Amino acid sequence: MDYIKLIDKYYASSPELRHILLTHSRQVADRALAIVDAHPEWTDQHLVDRQFVEEAAMLHDIGIIFCNAPKIYCVGPHKYIEHGYLGAELLRQEGLPKHALVAERHTGTGITIEQIEREELPIPERDYCPQSLEEKIICYADKFYSKSHLGEEVSIDKIKYNIWKYGHEGYLRWLALENLCK
Repeated sequence: MDYIKLIDKYYASSPELRHILLTHSRQVADRALAIVDAHPEWTDQHLVDRQFVEEAAMLHDIGIIFCNAPKIYCVGPHKYIEHGYLGAELLRQEGLPKHALVAERHTGTGITIEQIEREELPIPERDYCPQSLEEKIICYADKFYSKSHLGEEVSIDKIKYNIWKYGHEGYLRWLALENLCK
């Protein structure tokens, strides 16, 4: 699967945003692949498909093109929180249902139905928490890189602070992801 060709299909008219997406996604993919490579038992036991991890990490944020975040050249009509499910819809239309799950389940440490209701989030009510090992690895790796500060790695302390702001439940999911990806 040629993820660059797919990204170009939707981002050709927005070169600044394309650059941000590709740079951020490459950072996430490289970290996710390093985690996979540190656990050869996962691939040996067919628990993780290394190629899929790279593809899905490169496509996890494809939905940002539909959102409004002018600081990173996103000028779409939707709120940024919607980029996961919007990207998932795009990937499903492209015949990539497994990649779509990564896109919709990578935000924060996942989003629960209870959070959607409590915070009145503008996303369809369903569970958006990472389920598969591959989804969890990419969700974890994503927290280390910001699209607004390309090339910089976010410290563990900053990640934990950012996650804690959204509640204890998300923080517990982070600790589980951190333990898994050691």
